[in-house]
Amino acid sequence: MKVLIIGGGIGGLTLALMLHARGIRPRIVEAAVEVKPLGVGINVQPSAVAELTILGLLERLDATGVRTAEVGYYNKLGQHIWSEPRGVDAGYAVPQFSIHRGRLQMLLFDAVRERLGADAIETGLEAVAVEPDAGCVTLRSRADGATRTEQADAIVAADGIHSAVRRQFYPDEGLPRYSGRILWRATSYDRPWLTGRTMVMAGYADQKLVAYPITRPDAEGRALLNWIAELRVPGGTPPKDDWNREVPRSVFAPAFADWKFPWLDVPKLFEGAERVFEFPMVDRDPLPRWSFGRVTLLGDAAHPMYPIGSNGASQAILDARVLADALEKAGAAGDSASAAGQGAIEGALKAYEADRLPRTARIVMANRGQGPDHVMQIVEERAPNGFGDVHEVASHEELVAIAAQYKAIVGLEIETVNAKMKAWEARGGHR
Repeated sequence: MKVLIIGGGIGGLTLALMLHARGIRPRIVEAAVEVKPLGVGINVQPSAVAELTILGLLERLDATGVRTAEVGYYNKLGQHIWSEPRGVDAGYAVPQFSIHRGRLQMLLFDAVRERLGADAIETGLEAVAVEPDAGCVTLRSRADGATRTEQADAIVAADGIHSAVRRQFYPDEGLPRYSGRILWRATSYDRPWLTGRTMVMAGYADQKLVAYPITRPDAEGRALLNWIAELRVPGGTPPKDDWNREVPRSVFAPAFADWKFPWLDVPKLFEGAERVFEFPMVDRDPLPRWSFGRVTLLGDAAHPMYPIGSNGASQAILDARVLADALEKAGAAGDSASAAGQGAIEGALKAYEADRLPRTARIVMANRGQGPDHVMQIVEERAPNGFGDVHEVASHEELVAIAAQYKAIVGLEIETVNAKMKAWEARGGHR
């Protein structure tokens, strides 16, 4: 079976590794001429870390990222609202990782080249159009603009929120849906706070800080700290050309000038960044379908979501596992070149869609409702000037219920993740 993956990001690379583990050798085409470790920090949830562990990547993740110990929610005054342990500290069989997005991508990129060979990834090629029924894609070279057509038994578009393939299927969709909020993202080098492995969420819906370490401390106790400042900035969706642009701190920092908590000096954190990038917080409405003939969507091309609840990369990894399982089953059905084989492949893409589309649609909508961050909004609305005892503002049971409801939506129940790892260990660490 020939599988062509459009996009060499986290989702596309993970899919390639999973297909290889199932005896299918895919090929990746990536629009960037050179794959570089770009971006800032992300979190990878235990449900996704379990999948990467089964691929034999746990030691590499440990060498690159930080095992997140807890997430703590605070109001705009730095008062503690709610904390809960994460990863192994919460009882999962595998960690949650805070990690630099670019380093995670390069970890996966290197693993693909090692296992599948250097020719498994071709860079500098962008998808122009697909023919779903024929399993064809037209690719254009970034170097000279020349085009060529390739055919595959299955084509997976993992080409991000501005996916050209998605745009072909939904030409009238337009720009992503703007939340009315802008994110300013950067990293600073300093001493981490609280446990040293704490992910901090502070503020409320219209003004928020997210911060966590993404490297282990050095000999001086300093680590690379990822942070995101968020403010409501009403208006239409910013033009695509303005996305991820570098801006001065003066654009947003004054709004956080008095955020000096006993355990974190936010203005000092901002000052430590060499470069700050601006990005509108956007998503897209869930689609009625992802799969057309022998073409389907994956990751941000299928379900871009607000960066709430640390689920973007994790859900792409889960997409990859479900799709790899479906294609493995289709491959066992017979010759992929035959009519029956092609029908099995189309059926596999539909089965993948039937599993993942409704799950991710629920997450997109939950994130629009602020997901687990809703605890901060509740406290802001009920006690905008602070509180003496948070449980006089929101009961322990109410806070627990918000967290539990989101875990159920995104598939983060401890029992489910641990059962998967127990079954894997019972097979001797074999898939």
